[in-house]
Amino acid sequence: MRDGRCCKSFAKQFKDDTEENVNGYPIYRRRATEPVQVGKYSIDNRWVVPYNPWLLTEFNAHINVEVCGSVKSVKCLYKYVYKGHDAALVKIQKEVRLAVHLPQQQPIVYQDGQEAQAIERAALRKTTLTSWFELNKNDLSAHNISYLDIPQYYVFDKSTTNWKKRQRGGQNVSARLPVVSILDTERYYLRMLLLRKSGAISFDDILTVNGLRCITFQKACQDYGLLRGDQQWHDALNEAAQFQSPRQLRMLFAMICGFGEVEDVPGLWVQHQVSLFEDFVHRYSEQTGPHYALADIKELLTSYNLSLQKLHLPTVDLPASVLERANFDVVEEQAKANSYAMQLNSEQRNVVEILLSAVYKNAADTLKCYF
Repeated sequence: MRDGRCCKSFAKQFKDDTEENVNGYPIYRRRATEPVQVGKYSIDNRWVVPYNPWLLTEFNAHINVEVCGSVKSVKCLYKYVYKGHDAALVKIQKEVRLAVHLPQQQPIVYQDGQEAQAIERAALRKTTLTSWFELNKNDLSAHNISYLDIPQYYVFDKSTTNWKKRQRGGQNVSARLPVVSILDTERYYLRMLLLRKSGAISFDDILTVNGLRCITFQKACQDYGLLRGDQQWHDALNEAAQFQSPRQLRMLFAMICGFGEVEDVPGLWVQHQVSLFEDFVHRYSEQTGPHYALADIKELLTSYNLSLQKLHLPTVDLPASVLERANFDVVEEQAKANSYAMQLNSEQRNVVEILLSAVYKNAADTLKCYF
């Protein structure tokens, strides 16, 4: 699509006869037909791509077949041989991974039987976080730079475990903090503070708010006003939406509802629902996608002894098993079935109920043939 129009010039025009086209493909005959509904689209003969029925059935695939009768078909035959190699412009950025750990809880790599030596070595080496504290103690120019932005101005020397002022190339550097689960409560709130506080010289400094030392990082976030309302949960979902799949976002949403103190769960759903049901919209439609996402969230919430109704979210009657095996839009088909059922008379409805009962019960003594 370009500017809202198909770049292949669909929909074509209805034609009674096929016409030759010197400058391209023939203009094929397209009989005028009534439109049919395919999923969420209404299409007619103008949208059908030229095809060969035998090839479609033989290879079980969509194959576009065109008549190449023009002298210009020579160009099509040979242009790919001589057009040269594929080329792309790539910009390479260096990524720096920054540590996020609680006091004396930095990760340590060791071999079996060498735990004590590994702990001794770790005690002498600084992480990117503890080295940032040292940098802020000794370099006043670093005080206004946040932890996330420090790699643009300084280089972490792994041999000395110190930050050194960068000479060049800062614009090609991006930093990343590890994703921290909300279940890892204190580390989660430490990460939140590191994203907002600059110039810290120690963990105690991060815990200190208006001259008073807080007991926990969560309390520090509260005193800074970072936990007012549900902004922290909105920030968490917005950040996760940049690199996580819709399924992972739904797991995070359920986890936030289960362990976070969310004031307005329906508001959280409304603001982030597009990211939460994006995969189901591509698979089904914009109308039914939210139903599938809520059904998945409903299943995830059971692990936290919660339900959609308890959280005042829209309720859905859709088995979770349908999400894994359905190759059609169950919600849309249910709506059609309910609409058709309303049009049945009593005798027709009785027949339908007998047949559906035989299908769903599948008992050994149930009749399988009806006349």
